[in-house]
Amino acid sequence: MPIPRDLRKLLSFGTGIGVEIGAADLEVVAARVRPTGVQVAGHMVIRNFAARPAAEWGAEYGHFLKGLGMGHMSATVLLPRREVIVRQLALTGVAVKEMENAIRFQVDTLHPYGDAEVAWGWSPVAAGAALLGIVRQETVDRYVQLFAEAGVAVGSFTFSAAAVHAAIRLNGHAASDGFVALSRSATGAVEVYGESPSRPVFSAEFDLPAARATLLALSELRLEPGTAPQKLEEVLPKPAANPVENDLSRNALPYATALAGACPHLAPAANVLPREYRKSNSRAVFVPTIVLGALLVLLAAGIAVYTKYAESQYLQRIHAEMDRIGRTAARAQNLQTAYDEKRARTRILDEIRGRTRADMDALNELTRLLEYPTWTDSIEIASDVVRINGESPQATSLVKILDSSPLFKNSVLKMTMPPKFQIETTRQVTP
Repeated sequence: MPIPRDLRKLLSFGTGIGVEIGAADLEVVAARVRPTGVQVAGHMVIRNFAARPAAEWGAEYGHFLKGLGMGHMSATVLLPRREVIVRQLALTGVAVKEMENAIRFQVDTLHPYGDAEVAWGWSPVAAGAALLGIVRQETVDRYVQLFAEAGVAVGSFTFSAAAVHAAIRLNGHAASDGFVALSRSATGAVEVYGESPSRPVFSAEFDLPAARATLLALSELRLEPGTAPQKLEEVLPKPAANPVENDLSRNALPYATALAGACPHLAPAANVLPREYRKSNSRAVFVPTIVLGALLVLLAAGIAVYTKYAESQYLQRIHAEMDRIGRTAARAQNLQTAYDEKRARTRILDEIRGRTRADMDALNELTRLLEYPTWTDSIEIASDVVRINGESPQATSLVKILDSSPLFKNSVLKMTMPPKFQIETTRQVTP
């Protein structure tokens, strides 16, 4: 369940060390995240780290952190783009707690490394979607050994798309209409990051002019071609304090990495570092969060108790009103039942009255049609048929006479033994 933005701001408490592995240098940014804002505590560049003894530049790194009072902190390391395969997975209908199992089931089909051992990590990016990073295990082992030799505690290996996505959401921000943001990577290429309703995350590096890279990104994100690109530092949380030497137009990625490592409980970034290699930060840094969390739990408990009491009172009022309306409805139902019964009786009486009148009309019509010398022994009048028994010197002509009447049709001479006869005729319903 998404954390409300106001509550997210109160829980924004943490410290992160972001380390970007460049072609020759390491970019390091230390940032403190507080409810009052983000403060960049320091920035340093470790030059030509790959060609120097790890212990040498590790000592520089340790001295830098100790000067900031962050010697106990573990780093979030941004791996080079070329060493990470990034996939976006649509996991529609899969609960977040089941996503890892769903990814594990298919991860072997999502990379080109064949049977080679890989390390992977993921983070949710939208409802039913996940961002997955896959790295060769030998690559992870190489960097783990390198940082271990330097004495650098590492808590996470991540990649640019995951770090930027997490950093943007540190304060609850989410661009619903979509955007494209540009920056320069450590190699000097154009780093493009974007989001849109049709594609939760797009991240790529282009050796092209910025305008051309923007058009390609807009096409991938299905955004309007005229959408103006932003600078990557413009979509990240703006720091309340930032050293002059930390130029965000050039150091946006290590800054985003530091933010992603500061508050993983609010904005998790995919971590491809196996759990057995992860170094956790000192528990002391979580004391304020624990205290705040305890206060939040007490507040939530109080709200829950009051809500339950208010709901019980409300339900009592509803039940009382339902009882009152139920009694009224029962009386109305009884009146309706009595009305229906009386109406049915009235209908029956009307039918009987109408039937008697129709029978008398039929009898009068027979009296008019059956003239002397015809006479009858019996006349049986039913609802739909009339049976006539009698004597007549011309019995066969009586059929035609009866059918000429609007009250009778389909007359049949059932029996004739002159002068006796029996005729059956059908009654016509008078409109």
